[in-house]
Amino acid sequence: MKRKIFVTGAAGFLGSHLAESLLAAGHDVRGCDNLIGGYRDNVPEGCAFTQADCGDLKAMQELTKGMEVVYHCAAFPYEGLSVFSPSIVNYSIYQATSSVLSAFVHNGGRRFVFLSSMARYGSNETPFTEDMAPRPQDPYALSKVAAEDLVRLMAGIHGLEPVIAVPHNIIGPRQKYDDPFRNVAAIFVNRMLQGKQPIIYGDGSQKRCFSFVRDCIDPLVKMLDAPHVVGEVINIGPDEEFVTILELARLIADHLGFKLEPIYLPDRPQEVKEANCSSDKARRLLGYRTSHTLKQGLDEMIEWIRRRGAKPFDYYLDIEIVNKMTPRSWTERLM
Repeated sequence: MKRKIFVTGAAGFLGSHLAESLLAAGHDVRGCDNLIGGYRDNVPEGCAFTQADCGDLKAMQELTKGMEVVYHCAAFPYEGLSVFSPSIVNYSIYQATSSVLSAFVHNGGRRFVFLSSMARYGSNETPFTEDMAPRPQDPYALSKVAAEDLVRLMAGIHGLEPVIAVPHNIIGPRQKYDDPFRNVAAIFVNRMLQGKQPIIYGDGSQKRCFSFVRDCIDPLVKMLDAPHVVGEVINIGPDEEFVTILELARLIADHLGFKLEPIYLPDRPQEVKEANCSSDKARRLLGYRTSHTLKQGLDEMIEWIRRRGAKPFDYYLDIEIVNKMTPRSWTERLM
């Protein structure tokens, strides 16, 4: 059935791929983005796009008119930076979610799919499963958990159908790669293409699973109408190929034929050492499966960045708290 769908963050990484797939499925798609963390040319053809900030309630009231479903993808996904810039990160998550949610409820919307983060699990033991109580370790994660609670609360009062999706460590084409505060794989690629060594916090033994973006889209699209996902929290991403950050750097260097001699800086405060999610629930409810290995996903992302060209890093966000714990890579703009 053809739906009218609003996608926030439609010029961003995940949001643009999601909007594209929804359009290809024949739906009417409207999108917004403030263009701070995305690229305008990410917006797919056919998406009715407006440059707007999700925290602008009046704009959200206008843009959600007639929309049946919202996919709320927009956020400043700055987990590490949130320790030093909690105000802007919390605004982009909790306040923005409040505005989009309020507008959607006011306009009589039906289903609200909230894109949360693996950061919600914090210091839980791996692999993270959806039945675990959240244990946020930083302001970013705390704000995501608070936004989840708000979505559930408002849905219960006003009769919305809430779904909480938890994607994690997504890589692939369209990812912002000139951002010094996030997207470790893209940062590594951008620096190596400029002949610069990657900067690694700590000893590089932190472990993550990386999700190829198009592998995340199919389960998200299925959340559009599936009745059995209402009220659920569902991890979206692979639980295979659990690798260290140093191993990630080696894979990228091998692809580029780059002699790897990383620059090591002190650990970032509150960074979780090991983080990966179980995909069992997504397999059971949504038929989730991976189509790309980590190497294949990196290959596509690297070639996309190479075609666009390496870029200087853009320090476009102010650091609110500068002290002895603030990474030198940010205060001294070492990227």
